[in-house]
Amino acid sequence: MDTNLLQNRDYTLIIARTADEFAPNPPHFSERWNAALESIVMLAQTCETFDPDGITLYVACQGNERDCEFLQYENVTSGSLLSVIKDNYPPRKVQIQTVLKAALDSYFTRKTAGQTQPNGEMLVILLDGEPEDRMAVARTIREATHQMDSDEELGISFLQIGDNAIATGFLTALDENLQEAGAAFDIVHTRHLETIQPESITQFLLNTLNE
Repeated sequence: MDTNLLQNRDYTLIIARTADEFAPNPPHFSERWNAALESIVMLAQTCETFDPDGITLYVACQGNERDCEFLQYENVTSGSLLSVIKDNYPPRKVQIQTVLKAALDSYFTRKTAGQTQPNGEMLVILLDGEPEDRMAVARTIREATHQMDSDEELGISFLQIGDNAIATGFLTALDENLQEAGAAFDIVHTRHLETIQPESITQFLLNTLNE
């Protein structure tokens, strides 16, 4: 397995969890997220091996009692990841366009300033439901591809937690139809988190860049 593409790259993790009382599939919703946390930490540990100074973490909080759109944390390690996630109360609805655009704008600003890693960046987005702003999400990704110099410069992975069928349909469309919608490169890869085994996380990251 050639992991050179994963080296010299920054990693950003975006958490978009719906508050339990507004969950799209309430039965066992909390249990799914609790089980997912272990996988999220293992994912962060894998990213750390390629990005030793820690990952950038965004937590969506739009529409909750804190009245914010998202919170951003720099240089987060796998050891501190859980406490950061648990300290933030999730929003009522999944809205990720604002936080996704902020993460992409940050990358391109740093790229212009010569502050990015040679191989670019990877964004991993964990969500449990259908984004309300799904058309804006698709547009933001499409526009980002037209600022890229190569198809391996940026990779965006969507990891779905739970079995919301509408969310699955949206993510599948992003994965399979992005270039048909006008994107310069196919940079989206989607999976259900529970289908990724600990020993296959690195391969999942590679697939984000190669598929």
